[in-house]
Amino acid sequence: MNTRERNYRILVVDDEDNIRKTLKMILEYEGYVFFEAADGVTAREVLESHPEIDLVLLDIRLPDSDGLSLLAEVRKKPLVPEVIMISGHGTIAMAVEATKLGAFDFLEKPLHRERVLLSVRNALEARKLKTTVQDIKKRVEKKYRIIGQHPLMLGLWQEIQKIAPTHATVLIQGESGTGKELVARAIHDNSPRAEENFVQVNCAAIPEELIESELFGHEKGAFTGATERKPGKFELADGGTIFLDEIGDMSLKTQSKVLRVLEEGEVQRVGSSKIIKVDVRIIAATNKDLKKEMKEGRFRDDLYFRLNVVPIYVPPLRERKEDIPLLVDYFCAAYSEENNFRRKKFSAEALEIMMKYPWKGNVRELRNLVERLIILTDKEIIGPEDLPDYLLQDRELLLPDLRRVRTLRDFREEAEKNFILFKLKSNNWNVSRTAREIDTPRSNLYKKLEQYGIKLKAGAGEAVASSSNEEEGEESPNSTGQDGR
Repeated sequence: MNTRERNYRILVVDDEDNIRKTLKMILEYEGYVFFEAADGVTAREVLESHPEIDLVLLDIRLPDSDGLSLLAEVRKKPLVPEVIMISGHGTIAMAVEATKLGAFDFLEKPLHRERVLLSVRNALEARKLKTTVQDIKKRVEKKYRIIGQHPLMLGLWQEIQKIAPTHATVLIQGESGTGKELVARAIHDNSPRAEENFVQVNCAAIPEELIESELFGHEKGAFTGATERKPGKFELADGGTIFLDEIGDMSLKTQSKVLRVLEEGEVQRVGSSKIIKVDVRIIAATNKDLKKEMKEGRFRDDLYFRLNVVPIYVPPLRERKEDIPLLVDYFCAAYSEENNFRRKKFSAEALEIMMKYPWKGNVRELRNLVERLIILTDKEIIGPEDLPDYLLQDRELLLPDLRRVRTLRDFREEAEKNFILFKLKSNNWNVSRTAREIDTPRSNLYKKLEQYGIKLKAGAGEAVASSSNEEEGEESPNSTGQDGR
């Protein structure tokens, strides 16, 4: 994007009126929003009231302050603007000092229009790039946040904080979909290696004949299709962290080479005799029982003990169901923002049903369901009637949460409401069929629907034929002869 495609804001700080007037004319002609200050005090006031300023052209000598001191202040601001220093008495020493303090460029007076504009455009392009990188980093951090207030999750986070500053190898264990990758990223992001690469390898997704090439690299001509030299994942992660996901699916041959990296810090590309030294922190993860895999000869004992220096267990969602409302709210906000949808919410009744479901796919299954419901549900409040049938297939789900009921009447009404909802969904929301199945008059079922605030869901099988009305000896509640429409 060209720097003129948005109205960048530029502040000129110079005690010479002619300099400010000239720069105002040049910059406003180019479409920039112009601010000015004749001294340090005014410059600070403008920056305070307009934190969105993108670029400062700053004279190195001001009546009331030193331009270099002001430069140092500006570079500490939360939204850091780029700074171009200008001076009529410039020296190489001044330019070097200004660069050390973070100045983008150093211009000498008299100023030349083309030189000024070139420097301004380059500075704004640099700022745009930095802003883009910051935005991407924020989105990544948001995407990989660990959500949960359950004691198990608070304990997990405490473990991460203790482990992260060290160089210890970590083995993360837990069921599929629990968030093992999030834990690995959190360890990396809170470690001294945070500014270096985080390289992820899914060992289960790479064919056996290619995994060595992926991990350790290969030389040109090492095998059919190796048309050029390629560094492996361990080389790419040098100085940073490599995350070996699903390591329980790795072959015994590859396991022996990973063990060498752990013990010696050395890799050898396929087709090469050269040894390459690497400094990599290894975090491994698996949903398999590695002790069982060792007993059955599918996983090396020595590799297990080298990986299992610091073991971490990620609990399944069913062990921390109290976090489900937090996770649902987080996913709702994330997907609504991502797709420019109006923010949707789940009703208390829907959340209660979701908290009773076992979630064999864990957080991944929950996330996918929330995304699907946000896309497919038109209402702002997603209720029990919008949930998929499988959430209600377990009969135990029909019982109310005993912690939420106070009296026998409350329990009876809550159980009856859940039972009616379950039967309606089982019968594709057909009232007549549901009434017959639960052995109650259709008029009585309508009263129950009204009592419990259950709204019928439009869908297949909902229309009621006139013969059904005659058969039950009741009149349809509406003139169209359709239940609840």
